[in-house]
Amino acid sequence: MEKRKDTQQRIIRRRYEEKHSVERKEKNKVWGTSLGRKYAEEDAFLKENKLTKVDLICAGYESLKKSLASKSET
Repeated sequence: MEKRKDTQQRIIRRRYEEKHSVERKEKNKVWGTSLGRKYAEEDAFLKENKLTKVDLICAGYESLKKSLASKSET
């Protein structure tokens, strides 16, 4: 397989990634997980409510934390 020809845009992107890769990795975490199709294809709900998948995950995480905190208090 041949390597793609370097374009000005690719060179710029590589240079940016070299400078910001550590910062990006500290700021974001990739969990490397997947969802079953039943849940992953619920795009209509998200579009209807103008939500992103990240919004959905964050809201679920916060809800789960609250739920577990209230269980541990009792």
